[in-house]
Amino acid sequence: MVDFYIIKILFLTTLAFIFTILVTPLWTHFLYKYKLGKKIRNNGATPIFSQLHAHKEGTPTMGGVLIWGTVLIFMIVSYLLAQYLPFGIIKHLNFWSRSETLLPLGALIATALIGLLDDYLDVRGKGVFGGGGLKVRHRLLIYTLIALVGALWFYFKLDWTVFHVPFLGNFEIGAWYIPIFIFILVATSFSVNETDGLDGLAPGTLLISFAAFSVISFVLGRYELATFCGVIIGALSAFLWFNIPPARFYLGDTGAMSLGITLAVIAMLTNSSILLLFIGCVFLIESLSVIIQVLSKRFRHKKVFLSSPIHNHFQAVGWPEAKIVMRFWVVAGIGVAMGLIIFLLDKKL
Repeated sequence: MVDFYIIKILFLTTLAFIFTILVTPLWTHFLYKYKLGKKIRNNGATPIFSQLHAHKEGTPTMGGVLIWGTVLIFMIVSYLLAQYLPFGIIKHLNFWSRSETLLPLGALIATALIGLLDDYLDVRGKGVFGGGGLKVRHRLLIYTLIALVGALWFYFKLDWTVFHVPFLGNFEIGAWYIPIFIFILVATSFSVNETDGLDGLAPGTLLISFAAFSVISFVLGRYELATFCGVIIGALSAFLWFNIPPARFYLGDTGAMSLGITLAVIAMLTNSSILLLFIGCVFLIESLSVIIQVLSKRFRHKKVFLSSPIHNHFQAVGWPEAKIVMRFWVVAGIGVAMGLIIFLLDKKL
């Protein structure tokens, strides 16, 4: 039976890749037709960033619709096929699971729709709070509200109060689980959003991270969750095909916000959130660089980096964009390898 689940994961991952490749031209045609392009802020507050990214002005955003749209379609179709054509292998392709995939799907879609609204406001130069799209503080508030719903669901519906630390075991933390859950989701989603700044950077690192959690889910016997990750990997692979420099479109907040939240939810579902320090090391580095820059400017009135997040700093000192992206992929791969080593060693003890 384990062999079948491996085949199922690989088959649906491949199918998701093919499906996304085929529908991408339709979505990009829509984005270009209605001029739903990226706006580069040029208000004088970030002159280096504006100069480095001026050539990206007008490149369509909202590409993340392809990722979560594919996942949603695959989940619904596989469920309906299992219900109305329960024959042979077809009935086993369903990966709709109340205990494994329903919560991450809900988090993915809810955050994606909010991100889609933000992207639309941004490209149209509108904003509920003034300006184009949502400001950082408003995004953080939204992350927190979504995380709060997830935390309450875990705590009250799933009776989840155990936090696992590799090599040290499980700790019963009671109601402390709620603020810890919120912090992990907000930190991860913010960090992924900060990483989405260069062609292929966020999609590539996300793909590597979801691959790690697919392995973790599989080892834990959560095969439907592993399949869920696999479909995301397939869709991200197709997205990356079009997003490598020069990008045909960008994830946008509808992709970065939703995938960041979903990654954190899966980490919590597998009780392996500590491993995000390794599996999501690039996201961690990116967000830390922003925090360091903000604090330094406020208290020292000096910059630490020429521009933040740190990938913009490397651009500013002359690194080609493709070199930065690929080197960050390498760092992400090493981080994932370390995370999986820790996970597997911990399982052996």
